[in-house]
Amino acid sequence: MTVVRDLAQVNAELQEQKERVDTVDFKMITFSLAGKDYAVDIMNVKEIAKADKFTYVPNAASFVRGVYNLRGDIIPIIDLRTFFHLPAEKKIDGQENMLILRIEEQVYGTIVDKIDRVVGINSDTIQPPHPIFGDINIKFISGVVEKQGDLYIILDVVRIFSQSDDDKNKSRGAVLAGAPADSYYAAPPQPAGNVEEQRLNPDSTLGFIKESLAALRRFNASPLNETWLRKRFADWSIGRSGGDLQLKGSSEADEFLEPFYSPCTGVFWNDDYAEAIKKSLPNLPSNGIQVWNIGCGKGYETFSFACILKERYPNGLIKIWANDNDIMAISQAPNMVFDLEEAPEYCRNFMVKGRNGYSFNQAIKDTIVFEYHDILNENPLPELDIILVRDMLSFLSSEEQEKMIAGFREKLKSRGLVILGRNEELNGNDWRVVATDPVSVYIGN
Repeated sequence: MTVVRDLAQVNAELQEQKERVDTVDFKMITFSLAGKDYAVDIMNVKEIAKADKFTYVPNAASFVRGVYNLRGDIIPIIDLRTFFHLPAEKKIDGQENMLILRIEEQVYGTIVDKIDRVVGINSDTIQPPHPIFGDINIKFISGVVEKQGDLYIILDVVRIFSQSDDDKNKSRGAVLAGAPADSYYAAPPQPAGNVEEQRLNPDSTLGFIKESLAALRRFNASPLNETWLRKRFADWSIGRSGGDLQLKGSSEADEFLEPFYSPCTGVFWNDDYAEAIKKSLPNLPSNGIQVWNIGCGKGYETFSFACILKERYPNGLIKIWANDNDIMAISQAPNMVFDLEEAPEYCRNFMVKGRNGYSFNQAIKDTIVFEYHDILNENPLPELDIILVRDMLSFLSSEEQEKMIAGFREKLKSRGLVILGRNEELNGNDWRVVATDPVSVYIGN
């Protein structure tokens, strides 16, 4: 009887295992890259497509094949073979196989070698990733699974394409410079001693705050922002009377940096700020006005500045080279549509009503060239009259700041202007201040 009971128990366990394997609670789209089988969660797949014509994006990373018009939506196209440094497969008909992925609110096209099928599995059968399973970085693999003799490497597309919420901070400069998420950088060690000891040794405490800002938000303390940083530290010390002066995490780093940013970041410049900008602009010797707008984001800053320039130089032949490394924003910026109430008064004279709302007239659109660009790469521009680079440089390393500022001197015409963030400043005999707070404007000597 004991043997029969043991055999029955074994059979029951085997049946339970079979039922668990047969229970499908995870579906994935399988595909191949460089001869190996991969998969992604079907919940992240919007659709499957084929295409062979992509719009080239100047200065884009090597794995960005361009942008593609997907039924009216402009989406970036990422070549996963190039992204993972894998050898490419020869195409027969010239068309690329694409998985169209939706990651949070964004849509991406990803090029793969061959799309196979939908495979259903039980999530309990997914094993942790191991470097031997693929030619790609293990951090981009969520797991591996065997199904009917085939081994699939499941990609973590959310991690590939998404940033952490903490990394999506207020500074477009941090995004442009590739600011890391907190999961990659830990805050530096905190100084020993109580609060009173920290107050008695402010230089040491400020030094730790600088290290924390660099680690948590890639904010680089330098002569560019030293004046503001010391003033902010003094205010911080008063405002936290009785509390620890150090930055405990990303939220306190954001709180410390909040007063740093220029007015109207990521939105239209309001009338007061626009008037301050306009007053800082001098008479220019030529009607041909060349402008470089670095880190233009979604285009609000660029359109605001274009309207101001049109008012200040009504007869000027204006050209604005608007750059950002956010490929989605830069692709959509030229065709933005607004409610009239959203636009400040000085912009409304340059807007026209369309079927879906208001947009800028052709005269304004013709002044702007929106292009993808990483400012750390070379950009062949003509001689410039104005460089608009608010709150960007402080999120570069000291070496990168020096390189950029030296590049400004080379690109600017004689007496050309640099418009910085409100709390940034250029030092040295090469520059003379024209305006400060809320606008920080310098002219080359």
